[in-house]
Amino acid sequence: MNEVLRQEKKYLLTHEQFRRMDHLFGQILHPDEHNGANGYCVRSLYFDTLDEKDFYDKEDGIELRRKIRLRIYAPDNDFAMLEMKQKQGENQKKRSLKISRADAQTLCRSDYSCLLNYDSAFARECYGLMNMLCYRPKSIVEYRRRAYVAHENKTRITFDFNIQATESDFQLFSKQLNMAPVFDPYLTVLEVKFNGFLLSYIKQIVNMEGKLPTSVSKYCLSRSTGLHYLF
Repeated sequence: MNEVLRQEKKYLLTHEQFRRMDHLFGQILHPDEHNGANGYCVRSLYFDTLDEKDFYDKEDGIELRRKIRLRIYAPDNDFAMLEMKQKQGENQKKRSLKISRADAQTLCRSDYSCLLNYDSAFARECYGLMNMLCYRPKSIVEYRRRAYVAHENKTRITFDFNIQATESDFQLFSKQLNMAPVFDPYLTVLEVKFNGFLLSYIKQIVNMEGKLPTSVSKYCLSRSTGLHYLF
């Protein structure tokens, strides 16, 4: 089980701003080895309670809140990452556990008993929590990501674009998910993740575009049909 505690700042960029900042960070930071020419795929299945507690906690700005998800990077992956993100003041605590493809598919069917097979306190916590509060699969989000790393303060810069989602198909490993765009295709989400304080030269690059931090939740975007537009 991996655990990180860090701050996260999010910004919305136009396509021109994204290209400019992507070029600059590419000159001074270490690119993620999976970047390629067009970034890499990130696909996440989100769970929530029957009464959508995690969704509404985010929408209402509750100080202490969580998200539980399964994450893969390609439909042919033989594993998935079970992750829990918890908002704690200015910090985000993320814990993750690598599980097998077969167990991930079992979780997608709302059967969490396979988590008891892992020698991990985190797995047992997820098992208890997801059963007690009746967590169920709610949506899948997929997008492209370009990422850069600065080893100081464990700083990570990511650009996320082409965000699409589905609320009706929970086959996480499917090669033909029926998804639709849920975000302006001409905008990119910049995320700046760091421990302690943000390095000054990174702050200068971010500030030169005159952007202010904003709140963008890919999970909330993915529920745009089922919850944002209920009549």
